[in-house]
Amino acid sequence: MVAEPDGSDDRKPQTDEARSAFTPPPGVGQPQLLEDDQPTSEFALPEGLSTEPPAEPEGSAFEMPGGGPAGGPGSGPGGSYGARQPSSAFTPAHGIPMIRLSKEAPWQDRMRTLLRMPAAERPVVEMMQRHDDQQGPAVPRVLDLTLRIGELLLAGGEGAEDVEAAMFAVSRAYGLDRCEPTVTFTLLSISHQPSLVDDPVTASRTVRRRGTDYTRLAAVYTLIDDITTEDTDVTLEEAYRRLAEIRRNRHPYPGWALTVASGLLAGSASVLVGGGVLVFVAAALGAMLGDRLAWLCAGRGLPEFYQFVVAAMPPAAMGVALTLLSPVISVEGGTSAVITGGLFALLPGRALVAGVQDGLTGYYITASARLLEVMYFFIAIVTGVLIVLYLGVQLHAELNPDAALSPYEQPWVQMCAAVGMSFAFAILLQQERSTVLMVSLNGGVAWVVYASMHLTGDISPVASTAVAAGLVGLFGQLFSRYQFASALPYITAAIGPLLPGSATYFGLLGFAQNDLDRGLASLSKAVALALAIAVGVNLGGEISRLFLKVPGAGRASSRRAAKRTRGF
Repeated sequence: MVAEPDGSDDRKPQTDEARSAFTPPPGVGQPQLLEDDQPTSEFALPEGLSTEPPAEPEGSAFEMPGGGPAGGPGSGPGGSYGARQPSSAFTPAHGIPMIRLSKEAPWQDRMRTLLRMPAAERPVVEMMQRHDDQQGPAVPRVLDLTLRIGELLLAGGEGAEDVEAAMFAVSRAYGLDRCEPTVTFTLLSISHQPSLVDDPVTASRTVRRRGTDYTRLAAVYTLIDDITTEDTDVTLEEAYRRLAEIRRNRHPYPGWALTVASGLLAGSASVLVGGGVLVFVAAALGAMLGDRLAWLCAGRGLPEFYQFVVAAMPPAAMGVALTLLSPVISVEGGTSAVITGGLFALLPGRALVAGVQDGLTGYYITASARLLEVMYFFIAIVTGVLIVLYLGVQLHAELNPDAALSPYEQPWVQMCAAVGMSFAFAILLQQERSTVLMVSLNGGVAWVVYASMHLTGDISPVASTAVAAGLVGLFGQLFSRYQFASALPYITAAIGPLLPGSATYFGLLGFAQNDLDRGLASLSKAVALALAIAVGVNLGGEISRLFLKVPGAGRASSRRAAKRTRGF
């Protein structure tokens, strides 16, 4: 009998290698595995996690990113943060605006735009001039060159903002990023930080001597324009050589020409207020004598205050002498025109305009120093004229303060006198010969506007002066942008016919005759006219930029006002 095969008999015993120690023995049930012990893929999404981004809840437009209040928990884009947990970097959805500066625009506008930007928003410097790629720019030499250029500009009467723009342009042209220039009335400084971990390098320079030479100023502007232009290669050595040549250059006009120009200025001013031929000659002689005495005092080392005192005395003495000789000599236009013409040649209109401009652009320290200098000069003029007028009153000179000065009725005479004044001012300021004619015509236009509004239209003299000065500033800025030069040569001489010479004289005469009310009223009018000139020139320059191509495009490159002027 054959036994039937059994399944259990067919199974072969397993070896120790094939049997796991953790395998349950036969007959014992398999335990149910937990869900966490089941093998999963590392790329599998956990249960409950969705790949769809959550919908953004609607909120207020004034709510900070992250859903929390400004400065509080949840104000960051990735959750709450505080002093111990700073916020992560955040880029807006519209991106960070890129700043583009038009290279066709004048460097003054480009650098002024960069100066008014926060340091973090300024674009990366684009080096215009080459240097050794292995060592980079020579930082001490670049800073020294920048300070020397700024010194010449500030000593020549340039505004603080324009000096900072020039220093910023030179430092960026030679590859120095993160530079901050600072300008005060007598001190220039510039600081450069190579990186965030390196110590900053700071250099400074003091302006001890000041002089008026607009030809030198124009040469410095030409040098800066060449440095900031890609097409012109100006190395540091070449820049130093050209700067030394500018310093060594002699003035374009000799001393005798300046003396004659001061006489022409005083004579033209006397004719402008109604003087005749004799008054023209007397005013010219008094101004030339005062100019020579001032040169003599300067050679002796006397301060500038006493130079103004001495220069103001001869024109006043000429007026008093003509008054004493009035029974013998008939003087057309009155002797007051002689003294008024002499005052026109001494009033510090250039420093006044620069001081008010610095104040309007936010440089209050420099503006205060400039206006204090103007006050000292004005006190010096008052002292010199008052001494002579007091002596004239003691000699019984019939100085009549009620005899108002009346200009000629012929417009062409006034026009020629105004152009002659601007021409003489341009010579005294040592301007380039190519700009003398243009600035003379600009002064003539200014007087035509003033005379049309005040003499013909019977409008307030302060308002008429402000409008005429605004046109001077407008045309001056346009001329300077066309020539890529400073605006001072086209503005300073053109405001000569608008200076308050007659109001100043009558105010001083009131003090000399112990009429304080009349004197204060006239001097207050003179101060108002002077401020109208300064504000009008600055406003005209700002308006002119509205018609020019603003460097840059977009919100980030718009021309901003200095943060110092915003009140916070």
